[in-house]
Amino acid sequence: MPERKDGNKLKKIMNDPSNIVEEMLEGLVKSYPELVHRVESSRVVAKNQKAEQVGLVSGGGSGHEPSHAGFVGEGMLSAAVLGDVFTSPTPDQIQTAIKEADSGKGVLLIVKNYTGDALNFDMAKELAAMDDIEVESVIVDDDIAVENSTYTAGKRGVAGTVLVHKIVGDAARNGASLAELKELGEKVVQATKTIGVALRAATVPEVGKPGFELGEDEIEYGVGIHGEPGYRREKMQPSKVLAKELVTKILDDYSNLPKEAGVFVNGMGGTPLMEQFVFMNDVLALLEERGVNVVFRKVGNFMTSLDMQGLSLTLIDLTETQWKDSLESNVQTISW
Repeated sequence: MPERKDGNKLKKIMNDPSNIVEEMLEGLVKSYPELVHRVESSRVVAKNQKAEQVGLVSGGGSGHEPSHAGFVGEGMLSAAVLGDVFTSPTPDQIQTAIKEADSGKGVLLIVKNYTGDALNFDMAKELAAMDDIEVESVIVDDDIAVENSTYTAGKRGVAGTVLVHKIVGDAARNGASLAELKELGEKVVQATKTIGVALRAATVPEVGKPGFELGEDEIEYGVGIHGEPGYRREKMQPSKVLAKELVTKILDDYSNLPKEAGVFVNGMGGTPLMEQFVFMNDVLALLEERGVNVVFRKVGNFMTSLDMQGLSLTLIDLTETQWKDSLESNVQTISW
C-alpha cells in the first residue's frame, strides 16, 4: 500500500502517487480508443477525427475528471491538456494541444480563471502565433461565491466551464467562426453562475491528507475545486437548507430573474448520485416557487475535486437564447 509523506498508509487505488497522472491518462485513452488518442510525448488527449472547423482546446490540472479529457470528441472539445494534480499544464504542452486542434480555421482556448492557467494558456497563445495559428481565448469565471481566492485573481472557473464546452462546441461544429465563438463563449460565461458546498476536503495523492479540515458535523459554502476557502462554515444542514442557500445567492446575483434556465448539479467526486438527486429535487422546487421555468437539467460528476464530498449548483440563463438546443444536441465524447 502506498505511503503518505508522513509515513502512514494511504488508502487509494493506485501504484505510485508520483505517477498517478501518467497511469490515469494511459488508462483513459486505452479505454476509449474509438474516440480519443494521446498525442505522442505529451499530456494531450485529442479526438480521432479532426474536423474542418475552429478547434476548441481546454484543460487544467488533473484531479477534476472527467474534466476536461472526458469532453473531447465530436460536438465538444478538439483536445484537452492535462497538468499535474491541481497544477496548470505547461505552455509547451498547451501549444501541442493547439497544434493538434488546428485545422486552418483557428483555435479557441476555453480557460478556467486560475492564475496559473491564465498565464500558461496566454503564453501558449503567443507561441501559437509564431506558428501562424490564430488563437483566441475565453476565460470562464462562473463561481460567484468569492473573489480573489487562493489560486486566482477575480472569480474562479468551475463546473460552468463544461456548459461552455457544450454550447460553444455545438456552434463550432456548425461552422461558426473564431470571432463568433469567442463572442458566444463570453456571453455564455456571463449567463452562468455557480456555487459549491463541501462536506469533506479532497486528498491529493502525493500529499496524503485532506487539503483542509472540516469537523464531522461541519460544511463550508463556496469552497473551490482545489479546496480554496469559501464564504461561510457552519453545522451540517438538510438538503433543503443547502439548496435554499445556493439558489438564493445565485438568483440574487442576476440583475434580472431568468425566465428560462438550465440547472446543473455537479458532484465533487465523493458524493453519491442518490444525494445529488435529492438536492436537485429541492433546487427544482425552489426555482418553481420563484417562477423560473427550468428547460434543461443535468446531474452527475462532471467537474470533480478528486474525492471531495460535496457538490456545486450551476444555473445558466437560457432566456431568449438558442442554447437549450445546443445543450441537448448529441455528441460523441466519453463523459457528457
